[in-house]
Amino acid sequence: MIGHLALPAGTGPRPGVLVGPEGPGLNDFQRRRADALAELGYVALPFDLHGGGHWFTDPEEMLARTTPLLADPDRLRDIGRAALDVLCAEPLTDPDRIAAVGYGTGGAIALELGRAGVDLRAIGTVNAVTTGRPGEAAHIRCPVWAGVGSEDPIMPAEQRDAFAAEMQAAGVDWRLVVYGRALHAFHYPPVDQTTVPGVAHHPRHAQRAWRDIVDLLTECVPVTE
Repeated sequence: MIGHLALPAGTGPRPGVLVGPEGPGLNDFQRRRADALAELGYVALPFDLHGGGHWFTDPEEMLARTTPLLADPDRLRDIGRAALDVLCAEPLTDPDRIAAVGYGTGGAIALELGRAGVDLRAIGTVNAVTTGRPGEAAHIRCPVWAGVGSEDPIMPAEQRDAFAAEMQAAGVDWRLVVYGRALHAFHYPPVDQTTVPGVAHHPRHAQRAWRDIVDLLTECVPVTE
């Protein structure tokens, strides 16, 4: 697995942020996202989903990879824990102040780490309001923020309701932001990929979702000198 470790200026210990990429995998967009977090003072690690730093440009190939992955919560947790081990091994990282932020498949991994009882300070997901195995959400120890587009056909209203019900029943400190008229992957800029129905960039909501993620981190894992 080949990730991208972004280090802040100065000395530690600094809070760490796991960054889970979208289903296609890790590319320069996620690397720049981590670099932006490092500029804010975080040790940031966007991790590899598929091994070897692979990034799928063909939607069918991506779905063939991610569909069974999303159906295997133990595998999701293994990927997340492996990345967490790398992040915590960095000398600048404060292992007691870790947040997990994820997008799409990477967001599902962030949520599964919480359901596994991993000691996180915050979980933030975009386009990932996935539900877990019965009762396991009670293991989540930190605030959860989720953002999703109102017109997302992959995470429709029924899925949003199921996620909200799971978080509520488990007593989680949770928030769900629905971005009006946004489709799936609304945060993701246009790239040289095959267009997929139900997927479209929404620049204004993309900026809002990023600010919401930064606000979550500022609240739950503030950077202190």
